[in-house]
Amino acid sequence: MENRLKVAIAATRKAGRKTLDWFGDADLTVTQKGDQSPVTAADIAAEEILKRELLTAFPEDSFLGEETGSHRGTSEFEWVVDPIDGTKSFIHGVPLFATLVACRKNGEGIVGVIYIPALNEIAYAAIGKGAWYKKDGHQLIPARVSTQSTLRESLLCSSDFRDFRKRPTYLDKNSAGKDTRDVIEDACRIVRTWGDGYGYLLVATGRAEAMADPMLNAWDAAAVAVVVGEAGGTFTDWQGTQTIDSGDGLATNGCVHNDLLRLLAPAAIRDK
Repeated sequence: MENRLKVAIAATRKAGRKTLDWFGDADLTVTQKGDQSPVTAADIAAEEILKRELLTAFPEDSFLGEETGSHRGTSEFEWVVDPIDGTKSFIHGVPLFATLVACRKNGEGIVGVIYIPALNEIAYAAIGKGAWYKKDGHQLIPARVSTQSTLRESLLCSSDFRDFRKRPTYLDKNSAGKDTRDVIEDACRIVRTWGDGYGYLLVATGRAEAMADPMLNAWDAAAVAVVVGEAGGTFTDWQGTQTIDSGDGLATNGCVHNDLLRLLAPAAIRDK
């Protein structure tokens, strides 16, 4: 596992730095995929690096990437990558995009790396080995979630709060007529769209208490779930199940997790 983490960190840094060749380019060509999400030459080039570096080191492993799909290997290990998590930020010159790499063994995450190339911040973890964080020009330090225990004093991030309105409406005697976004904003001290992989990095390093994603793919979640968990936090779907395959995700410092689940989950689940 230590060797896999070492290779993952090197590959993530290499791919992430490659994206900077296009970052801020006013002539960058952006195309739309079938799901209407954007993709650029930077996404493709970075994923090619990840696939080459990881499968050269571990040729029997499987591979799942956002841009190139899946490659079935023969081992019990699978690499799950997102070359640019936050392409919308990337194409607008916003530096809060991430390169994400995870390794899973028999479907369970064992290694995760979150790299923010434009800020040169990285957090990584291996199961049972803790999480670590390094900021440009600073020493490597343990990554730890905050100890804030109340939503009223918490910062919650999300990639896009518009998607909250696609979720079941939260209704009770105190908040009739409000949608989920309204309820979250009322409950938390601050809400911000410092989202995608960067939002999860903030949780893992104690700068935010929660990151809520109403729409999430496996390649968005695999790495961050490992890092947040090893930093002392909690990652589940919005029903409280520890999975990256439900289509949504909630990462917190653990202290406010159940309180948020009660606000995010549909009423039938919340009231059990």
